[in-house]
Amino acid sequence: MMWLLLLVVIFMLMGGLWWGWPLLAGLLGVSAVADKPGALAQIAQLMRNYDISLHEVETACNAAAHAQPAQASRSKGDIAKTLFVYLGAIFILAGIGTYVSMFWASMGSVMRVVVTLGVGYILLIVLVSALHEKKFPRLILPLTLAAAFMLTSGWFVFIHEVFPRGDNWRLAVLAVFGMMTLHQGLLFGKFRLTVLAFTALFFAYGFMQVGLDLLHMPYAYIAIILGGSLYLVAQGLEATRHRLLAAPAFLLGAIWLYSGLFERIANVTSPAWANFIIGVCVMLTAYGLQQAGRHGGLASLAYFFGSLMAYAGLFDLLHNTAFELLYLGVTASVLYACVVLQSRALLFTTVLVMLGFIGFYTSRHFAHSLGWPVSLVLMGVAFLGIGTLALKVKQKM
Repeated sequence: MMWLLLLVVIFMLMGGLWWGWPLLAGLLGVSAVADKPGALAQIAQLMRNYDISLHEVETACNAAAHAQPAQASRSKGDIAKTLFVYLGAIFILAGIGTYVSMFWASMGSVMRVVVTLGVGYILLIVLVSALHEKKFPRLILPLTLAAAFMLTSGWFVFIHEVFPRGDNWRLAVLAVFGMMTLHQGLLFGKFRLTVLAFTALFFAYGFMQVGLDLLHMPYAYIAIILGGSLYLVAQGLEATRHRLLAAPAFLLGAIWLYSGLFERIANVTSPAWANFIIGVCVMLTAYGLQQAGRHGGLASLAYFFGSLMAYAGLFDLLHNTAFELLYLGVTASVLYACVVLQSRALLFTTVLVMLGFIGFYTSRHFAHSLGWPVSLVLMGVAFLGIGTLALKVKQKM
């Protein structure tokens, strides 16, 4: 098992540049584009990735320009109608919630099921009617989420009332999430909405998580299996009109998969090695993400978290050893990579780590030596001079 785990880690390290980059995609962050040339470069990369022609861009821009005045000329009657619909839905839900909270203790079993599961199915009927008639499109999202919440709560209440002495909560969750997966899957098969795809995936993966736990499978293997499968699902979603869900799916798949691998590596070796290996994998993921030109701002966050994990693991490995000063050399090498990769997030963590290590090393070995800080200042001035000279040479080339 140990050799198998090491092979998996080596495969991830080697393959991170190719297939590993999407695993952290989905984390919403600050875009790396900070100027007009950068934005144009990113637009050109997206056009190449999705085979978009200039004519298609012009057509889309013209369509957006024509659609904007129509949206601006929306009548006051439509605005008032939408406002009253929202207010009505809010007051209905508030009234139901207040009634349930006030009289829940005095209700019988049948009444509790009616005000939870019954209301859930009423909301489901309203949702299906609205989808079938194609009315109130702005209410579809909140109505879907409200129906899913009420149905889930209602089924839990139903199970509790029918089996009041049951103490196996995993079986209850398995039954409820299985029923909700069937509900949302049928709705998605009929209406093909992104929000229904989200709810179906949520309940399906909750069902699988609890099911594998009932089979007494270790958490690490559950995380690796479900994280890897969610990664494949995200790849499939990216090629459909539900690509909005691809980024969160990549993110959750990465968290699941890497957490499982972290636990297995930590058990076989140590938490320090696990931090270092997983951090390097995440940084390779960020590099692949950057080279692919997809999910632009996410590479910065991958560099940020990956570098923090790698630096923390490396420090634990080199601390109190004869190679402790090698840590500064590694961070200096990564600093060069920051310039080549033009990653501000990696530069930020690297500078902080270098300053922190220099402060730590100084306080430990040169606490009362005047020569050490003077040497640091002189080295800093030398590096600034070399950098300025290199910049001038590059401008003349």
